[in-house]
Amino acid sequence: MKYTVILEKGEHSYSAFVPDLPGCIAVGESKEEALTLIREAIEFHLEDLKDTGQRIPEPQCDVTQVEVDAA
Repeated sequence: MKYTVILEKGEHSYSAFVPDLPGCIAVGESKEEALTLIREAIEFHLEDLKDTGQRIPEPQCDVTQVEVDAA
């Protein structure tokens, strides 16, 4: 499965979250670390859903960039 991950650059770190998996978040000092940690968080999140008999959500989010003039 491929889930959309949103990365946000902060002043001193990167945060990552998965819109299709509420509560699935990670923070790292670098973009690479945040991506590694969110991958682990997704795996743990899905494992917990399975262990508790909950449905694993199908990925629904899509990402598109929109260009605008910043006049």
